[in-house]
Amino acid sequence: MKHIARKRFGQHFLSDTAIIDAIVRAIAPQAGEPMVEIGPGLAALTQPLVERLGRLSVIELDRDLAVRLRQHPQLDVTESDVLAVDFDALADRLVGAGRQGGLRVVGNLPYNISTPILFHLLRYAPRVRDQHFMLQKEVIDRMVARPATSDYSRLSVMLQWRYEMENILFVPPESFDPPPRVDSAVVRMLPLAEPPQVDAARLEALVQLAFSQRRKLLRHTLGRWLDEHGFGGRFDTQRRAEEVPVAEYVALAQAVGPLR
Repeated sequence: MKHIARKRFGQHFLSDTAIIDAIVRAIAPQAGEPMVEIGPGLAALTQPLVERLGRLSVIELDRDLAVRLRQHPQLDVTESDVLAVDFDALADRLVGAGRQGGLRVVGNLPYNISTPILFHLLRYAPRVRDQHFMLQKEVIDRMVARPATSDYSRLSVMLQWRYEMENILFVPPESFDPPPRVDSAVVRMLPLAEPPQVDAARLEALVQLAFSQRRKLLRHTLGRWLDEHGFGGRFDTQRRAEEVPVAEYVALAQAVGPLR
């Protein structure tokens, strides 16, 4: 029975074999590697991956698709919203309890909740070797954006603090069934081996505030927040949020006291 794509799950199924081959080559799966795929859908990417790996863990929210996937003898299926999945527990099972790195994560992420998924995975970065995701191209443009550009954003800062990222493949709408109304792309995300040590909640709070009114100078937003938190250091608030490099946001979060 043909599966009808469900709008509420943001389903667009990859169908272009040339694009699928290119993604698999970029991921370069090797036999026995611990890998988890988010949103396998109709298994267009799943099948070539599992053929190379031998076994693959998948996370699927759609109940009907999960039933189909469970019929595959080489798949371990978790039927769940990915935002509810504990990737520490998953890494413990696939890589080994407490071991850092190792877990490989891939997927065609639902475009309507891609940013929450990226932030959810951020906390598990120490357990991950790499991530390869298909996303809306404009989201990836923001992920890899440099300071002083229109795409540079809260997402840029929060992810670049923790990952090295690269836009590795353009994917046009006609590569999907049904075609989305936007261009897509594939991003490679490599967790930094020695990221700056910073309170993630504090960094997120000040970055979110900084970009809350990105057209205004930071003295109107972040400057007031710093005064309220008794910050006595040096930070130029006569700039807009997009002009501040990631390293400066991290240094500021390191210098500010505990959140009140």
